[in-house]
Amino acid sequence: MADLTATAVPTNLLATPAAPTAAELAKRGDIKRTAEKFESSFLSIMMQQMFEGTDTPAPFGGGPGEAMFKSFLTEAMAKKMSDRGGIGIAATVQREMLKMQGLK
Repeated sequence: MADLTATAVPTNLLATPAAPTAAELAKRGDIKRTAEKFESSFLSIMMQQMFEGTDTPAPFGGGPGEAMFKSFLTEAMAKKMSDRGGIGIAATVQREMLKMQGLK
C-alpha cells in the first residue's frame, strides 16, 4: 500500500508546508495595509459623489466652511467603514496582490 501512495501522490503534496519567513510576513502585512487604504480611498470618492448634491439647511450647514470640510468628513467616514470591515473590496484586492507576488 505504501508503494501505491508514493506513486499516486506527488511528494511535494505529502510534505508539510514551510513556515513563512519574516520577510514574507512583512510583505503580507504591507499588502493588507495597501488593500485597506485602497478600499478607504475608493469609499471616500464614492461618498464625495454621494454627498455632492446634498445641502444642509441653516443653522447647521451651508457656507464656505461646509464646502471646505466636507471632503474631510467623507474621508473620515470612509476610513471608519474600512476599519470596521469595509464592503469587501480590500479582501479581493489583497487576494489579487498576493497572487501577483506569488504568495498564497
